[in-house]
Amino acid sequence: MAQTYYITTPIYYVNDKPHIGHAYTTLACDVLARFKRLDGFDVTFLTGTDEHGQKVEKAASDKGVSPQSFTDEVSQNFRDLTAQMNFSNDDFIRTTEQRHKLACQEIWQRLQERGHIRLGNYAGWYSVRDEAFFTETEVVDGKAPTGAPVEWVEEPSYFFNLSEWQQPLLDHYEANPDFVGPESRFNEVKSFVKGGLRDLSVSRASFKWGIPVPGDPDHLMYVWLDALTNYITASGWPTDSELGDPAKYAKLWPADLHMVGKDILRFHAVYWPAFLMAADLPLPKRVYAHGWWTNEGQKISKSLGNVIDPNALTAQYGLDQTRYFLMREVPFGNDGDFSAAAMTLRMKGDLANDLGNLCQRVLSMIFKNCDAKMPAVPAQPSDIDQALLAAADDLLDQVRELLDRQAFNEALRVIWQVVAEANRYVDAAAPWALKKTDPVRMAEVLAVLAETIRQIAILTQPVMPHSAGLILDQLGVDNAERDFRFISGKGRLASGHQIDKPSPVFPRYLDEAHADG
Repeated sequence: MAQTYYITTPIYYVNDKPHIGHAYTTLACDVLARFKRLDGFDVTFLTGTDEHGQKVEKAASDKGVSPQSFTDEVSQNFRDLTAQMNFSNDDFIRTTEQRHKLACQEIWQRLQERGHIRLGNYAGWYSVRDEAFFTETEVVDGKAPTGAPVEWVEEPSYFFNLSEWQQPLLDHYEANPDFVGPESRFNEVKSFVKGGLRDLSVSRASFKWGIPVPGDPDHLMYVWLDALTNYITASGWPTDSELGDPAKYAKLWPADLHMVGKDILRFHAVYWPAFLMAADLPLPKRVYAHGWWTNEGQKISKSLGNVIDPNALTAQYGLDQTRYFLMREVPFGNDGDFSAAAMTLRMKGDLANDLGNLCQRVLSMIFKNCDAKMPAVPAQPSDIDQALLAAADDLLDQVRELLDRQAFNEALRVIWQVVAEANRYVDAAAPWALKKTDPVRMAEVLAVLAETIRQIAILTQPVMPHSAGLILDQLGVDNAERDFRFISGKGRLASGHQIDKPSPVFPRYLDEAHADG
């Protein structure tokens, strides 16, 4: 039986259209999901939308529509994004679904039955934009640490005894040093928890759009308790509900990885594990928090009018080119800057020149000089042949280790090291010169290069599924032989099969700013 892998994005708040941040998080999960499938795992990849709360209620009111109609429309935008970005998610959850309401009410009842929830009164600072409460010390000049405005709120509220989970959380962190990544973010989490935890308000009574508290319909469940529960809802929990699935839950939970942005790490690395501990449920294995993007050196904001639309990005630069740039440009976990110049450089350098030109000239030489038939990899490779083949054969283990710790840019960097080695090998071996002097050796050189390209293409499928697929098509690799079982020496190209005339996989991008120059 295949090993399971359950990976989740945060569920995206439906107060606006998707932007580059949403695309970035989901893309990272998509790359991991695709990689794990190729590596033989039984993968479940979840994304979805968070649809309750005061912010949604207000946005719907401003548009003169019901909250449900509003969320139906905006949630569809996120569904559309999964298709436009070629994401391979297996499930799309909405917090307005019945399966999720049942799970939320079950987790509330568990917390209440175990004595972890009490009724009291809340008085403090609340950010509608963040759907979060903040302490006096966190609020500066009337704003939350996120920059969002806050308002003073006084109302009856149920409280979760978060303060009692300080030491259990610290114990869990100590016992599970990979629970949060990257390390710098984990240190921030530990510092926050060591600073002391206050009981958390987990209900609101001042608006109507949300999941009612079981037994007290005047209160709605705090939006973050509601939203975080989606991860376990989608695993088939609660198993004894009318919509539960015991077999699915046994297979999927606990989740292998929650991927989130750094702004919501506290909810996932502090509140969520505390809720689960209190409900006597297993904790996810890992939470990873990535950084934010800027646009041409500027913070992205509506007021500046520089929000990056992922659809516009892919329309201008190409889908796989955009996917590659987002995964390659910035060390994952750090903040990064999008610039047209950097995008163009990656497209022209890494893709068109380095990989694209390598594929085109090697396959063109095979087509022209080997009667369009794939030559055989030499039975006794020379030293330079073996060096290149070994570099390609070693890639899978390196990439697997790097992706298991979410080092996407590093994984692509080591692949492109082999691309560079292959290009140097072409120049050193000069197969075009061997055509007249040593056609047998020319064929061997081209075979070694074709085999290297095959492995590179297989390994780049998670990032650039369409482009890598085209390369494998041109090599004549059967669809059933494109997973990692056929990496390294196990899937060497068979000699003698006919190939079609190759065509460029990565069209040369003409920078509009220099189109006339």
